[in-house]
Amino acid sequence: MLSLLRIKNVALIDDLEIEFAEGLNLLTGETGSGKSIIVDSLNALTGERLTADLIKEGADSARIEGLFLMKFDENLTKMLEETGIEIEKKDRIELLIRREISRSKNRVFINDRLVTQSFLKKLSSLLVDIHAQGEQSSLFNVSTHLEMLDEYAKLSELRKKLAALFSEFVSVKKQIDDIKSKEAENLQKLDILKFQIEEIKKVNPKEGEEEALEEERKKLSNIEKLSTLSQESYVLLYENEESILTNLEKIIRKIEELSEYDSKFRSYLQELQNSYVLIEDLSISMRSYVSTLEFSPERLEEIEARLAEISRLKRKYGGSIKSVLEFLKNAEKELEIIENAEFHQEKLQKQLETLRSKYLELARELHRKRLEYAQKFEKEVEENLKKVALEKAIFKVKVLANENEENFTAKGFDEVEFYFTANVGESPKPLAKIASGGEASRLMLVLKTVAKAVVTPLENPKTMVFDEVDVGISSEVAKAVGAKLKELAEFHQVLCVTHQPQVASFADHHFFVKKYFEENKTRVIVRKLDSFDERKAEIARMLAGEKLSQTAMRHAEEMLIEAKSLANIG
Repeated sequence: MLSLLRIKNVALIDDLEIEFAEGLNLLTGETGSGKSIIVDSLNALTGERLTADLIKEGADSARIEGLFLMKFDENLTKMLEETGIEIEKKDRIELLIRREISRSKNRVFINDRLVTQSFLKKLSSLLVDIHAQGEQSSLFNVSTHLEMLDEYAKLSELRKKLAALFSEFVSVKKQIDDIKSKEAENLQKLDILKFQIEEIKKVNPKEGEEEALEEERKKLSNIEKLSTLSQESYVLLYENEESILTNLEKIIRKIEELSEYDSKFRSYLQELQNSYVLIEDLSISMRSYVSTLEFSPERLEEIEARLAEISRLKRKYGGSIKSVLEFLKNAEKELEIIENAEFHQEKLQKQLETLRSKYLELARELHRKRLEYAQKFEKEVEENLKKVALEKAIFKVKVLANENEENFTAKGFDEVEFYFTANVGESPKPLAKIASGGEASRLMLVLKTVAKAVVTPLENPKTMVFDEVDVGISSEVAKAVGAKLKELAEFHQVLCVTHQPQVASFADHHFFVKKYFEENKTRVIVRKLDSFDERKAEIARMLAGEKLSQTAMRHAEEMLIEAKSLANIG
C-alpha cells in the first residue's frame, strides 16, 4: 500500500506531500490542474524512464518519493536482501522508493540504497498496477489471463500441489539428463579412476609410515658414527679405570663416611645412589645398542625405494599421505557411482514415469476446472460489462491444452487467452488488439472485480491506479464504474483520477487538486476533503462548475448518500 507520496520540483509542482490510505482514494480537480503529474510521478516509482524535461523550470533537480507499507513476505525480503537492502523481520515492511532526476543523471534508491532501474521495475510489479489510458499492459499480457481465471476459480490449492509435483518432475528429469550427458565422459573417467585406485592400493601407504622410514633411513646412513659414539660412551661410563661409574662409586663411599660426622650430607646419598643406578643402566644399554648396529645396504635400498613411491603418490594426489588416502576414498566412491549409473538411471526413469502420470492427472483436473469456470467467468464479465456502458460487448475465454512434455509448467499445460469485442457484428479478438483505451480500462476494472482480486495471507495487496477510467461514459454508467472501483478497493488500495462526480461520490478518501498562480508562477496544491460538506461542495462543482447553486448542492448530497447506500449493499 502506498502510504505517502512526495513530489518536489516536478513539472508545475514545487513541493507536494500526499498521505494516502486503504480503500478508494479519489483525485478530482479541473482539467489541467496537475492530476496527471501525480500519476506520472507514480509511474516514475514503477521504474518508468524519466527525462530532464520533467524538472520544474528554474530548478536543477527533481525528486519523487513513495513510502510503501507491506505485510512481511519471505520471498520479497529475499529479493531485497540479494540487492543489499536489509529488512527487519517485522509484521510489516516499509519501503521508501526515491527517484532523483538532475540535468545530467537519474538515480533510484530503495531505503537509501542505490539500485538499478531494472530492479525497481521488477520490484514495483509487486507493489503498483497502473491503468492509464492506453497503458493496460497487464491486461494485454496473456500470462495474466491465466492468473485471473485461476483467481476467479479459486484454484490456488490445486496449483500449489501441481507446482510441487512439477518441481519434483523437473529435478528427476535433470538428474537423468545429467547422467546421459556425462555418459561418454564417465566411460573415459572409469579407466582413469580404476588406474588411480590400483596405483594407490598397490603402494598401500599408511599414515605415519613416511616418518618412521625417514627415521630408519637416517639411522642406517649413519651406522659408523652411531657405533663410534655408543662405544666411546660405554667406555666413559663403565669400562675405563677412570669411568664415571668407578668415580661415582668412590664419591658415594666418601659421602657415606662424611655423613657419619655431619648429618647434613646424608640427604645427598639417595640421589647419588639413584644416579649410579641410572648410569649403570645406561652403560648396559650402550653395550647392547652397539651389538645391534649392523649396516644393511639392502634394507637402505628398500627404504629409499619405498620413500620414492610414497613421494610420487604425494606429488600426484595432494602433497601428503593423508590427502592421498582421501583421494582414494573419493575415487572409490565416484567409481561406485559411475558403475551404478545405469542402474540409478533406470530407477530414476521409473520415478519420472510415475511423476509424469501424477502430473498429467493433476494438470488434466486443473484443465477441466478451468474449462468449467471459463464459461461462468465469461457470463459474469459480460453481465458486468453492461453496467459500464458496454452492453453489446462479447467476452470469451479460450483455454487450450497441450499435453506435450515441453509444455509442462508449474501452472499446468494450458494456455489461457481472453478475447473481446465491444461492437455488434464483430467477432471477439485477442485483447491486445483492442483499440479503445476507455474500453480497455473499463474491461480491466470489470475483470479485476469479477475475479475479486483475492489476496491470500501470503500475498500483499497492490496499489491499483486508474487514470480517467470513466472517460466518455454517461452519468448512470459512471455510477456503476464508481461502485466497481469501491468493490475493488475492498481487496486492494485504489487510486483513481476522475472527472465524474458519480465516481467521486464513492470515495473513501477524496483529494482535491488545484492549480493557482502566485508571484507570476503556476503552482499545484492537493487538499484532502475530510468533511461531508467539503466533499459535497467539490461534487457540486463537478456537476455545475464554479458557481455552486442550491440545486447542484442538493444533487451532490443525494449522490453521496446514494453512493454510501450502494456501497453498503455491495
